[in-house]
Amino acid sequence: MGSEAVPQISRVPGCPFLERAFQLVAAAPIVTCVTEAGQGNRHFRRFPRWLGEWPFIHPSRCFLCLQIWLLICFSIHARFNWSHLLPLQMWGRSLGLQTKDSLFQLEGHPFRIFGGSVHYFRVPREYWRDRMMKMKACGLNTLTTYVPWNLHEAARGKFDFSGILDLETFLATAAEVGLWVILRPGPYICSEWDLGGLPSWLLRDPAMRLRTTYKGFTEAVNAYFDHLIPKVVSHQYKKGGPIIAVQVENEYGSYAKDPNYMTYVKTALLERGIVELLMTSDNKDGLSSGFVEGGRWLCIALWEGKGKLPLNRYWNFPSFLEMVNTVHSILKAGASINLYMFHGGTNFGFMNGALGFPNYKPDITSYDYDAVLTEAGDYTNKFFKLRCQISVLYRVKAVWGGCKSLDRMQLPTHSFVPLVPPPQPIKSEVPVNMESLQVNDGNGQSYGYTLYETAIKGGGQLHSGDHIRDRAQVRDEEQMCVRLCRKQESHRQGRLQGGSEGSLIGDVFLNETPLRNFKIYSLEMKPLFMESAVPDEATGPAFFRGSLQVQYLPQDTFLKLEGWEKGVVFVNGQNLGRYWKIGPQETLYLPGTWLRPGDNEVSRS
Repeated sequence: MGSEAVPQISRVPGCPFLERAFQLVAAAPIVTCVTEAGQGNRHFRRFPRWLGEWPFIHPSRCFLCLQIWLLICFSIHARFNWSHLLPLQMWGRSLGLQTKDSLFQLEGHPFRIFGGSVHYFRVPREYWRDRMMKMKACGLNTLTTYVPWNLHEAARGKFDFSGILDLETFLATAAEVGLWVILRPGPYICSEWDLGGLPSWLLRDPAMRLRTTYKGFTEAVNAYFDHLIPKVVSHQYKKGGPIIAVQVENEYGSYAKDPNYMTYVKTALLERGIVELLMTSDNKDGLSSGFVEGGRWLCIALWEGKGKLPLNRYWNFPSFLEMVNTVHSILKAGASINLYMFHGGTNFGFMNGALGFPNYKPDITSYDYDAVLTEAGDYTNKFFKLRCQISVLYRVKAVWGGCKSLDRMQLPTHSFVPLVPPPQPIKSEVPVNMESLQVNDGNGQSYGYTLYETAIKGGGQLHSGDHIRDRAQVRDEEQMCVRLCRKQESHRQGRLQGGSEGSLIGDVFLNETPLRNFKIYSLEMKPLFMESAVPDEATGPAFFRGSLQVQYLPQDTFLKLEGWEKGVVFVNGQNLGRYWKIGPQETLYLPGTWLRPGDNEVSRS
């Protein structure tokens, strides 16, 4: 069996760095390894364990090997350039995101969070990458998103992570683009979202105590987390993914009904494999009640310049200039920042929530939020100013250039024909609120309209005793119409983010006598409902269907609702959201990806 000569390393004069590399290589002990018969012995120089064993097979190749080794050294050096760090460039992950004093560290080195919020469930799936690339181009390095329980488990025990709800694809796309992720899985998310993201079927339990350790609530959360958390565990930083932090619940200090609840949620996350930094989010008045042992908090109060906070989230600035100046102050102070929202998107369907204090105020369909990108994903002046601020202050370069805004299509006016569905009624002695109706395999009715019908004898004064949680129309056989509302004017415009039932929650009275013997029709307005047969004519309340012709490649556009009273709009089975002639919203965003060349079906109530 032959043997090759032990390789020698030649010096590289004139370069101190290469000279030091030569010293390290020359000092490494040589190990001889016997190879297969007829191939001779192979020689290795044993380097420190963190570099492993580097083979030098032939003297003529040693300088090439040295060059490769130097490239590895440069790569190791580059990994400490934390402001530009990309998820797919990381290796040797062990420490993760940590805090020291009032600042963040990643792998033990200073790290600045330049974050922005984009919610996958408010943006068509086809546009996720576009919004993320624009975030990266603005100089940001971290994306934050909520997870809406009421969409992922709309019916108890039936889970949906497909299409616009494909969270794993969203996380993988963020990693591919080069963004870290702060995940906010709830179970409660607020976010101006219907019931704060909690599923309405929870309200079927008359003793339900939301956001507490009440057994009925924790059992439901456990079942949900059993499906959700395994889908995100592998996307954590220490497992090679983009998630660097996970938020425990959301703004619980403003609710604080159960001192044991936050510990329960934290434990539920840890037991299912969450290993990254835990955070909480509260305003300054809720910090003491919403804090969880071992977690870090995200401040959502406006920046006041008093010290360095781990993370600041701003909202509702009265002017563009004030927003720019505030962000500049935060960055100059050395703090991290998260822009809520970087891109707001849309509350498609019936998903907008409502505020309950001091009066009931429903949120609109648009979640434009006056954000850095518009509802349709177009650039604003904020984008260019923020990109300039970040790149000048911290040399964070924009990776992608600007993109031309999409053209807008003009929607022609089309006539509509009435659509009257034939649902089967539910008979009940007393009114039943929509969540408690025996429909959807015992899950109740979550959204849409509910029709209550009963016979009366004689006339008099009709009132609801404030039992109407929406905006009701009352009609008699001659189609005479009056409207009844909750004391704080609304329609079925969204459940309170803090929790409330919808539709009719008690008796309706005629001359102080409660009405009885109701026929109740559940009109949920799901896709199959909107595909019902169309009669030749209809009187009174009705649903309508029309056709929209698209002659060329579909592009993003907006529906202008002039002359339309109040209702919701579907295009090709996609619920764009609510409209109301009183405003403030006058158009509905229609993504081009939901259109097709030729005929497009438009339905509305």
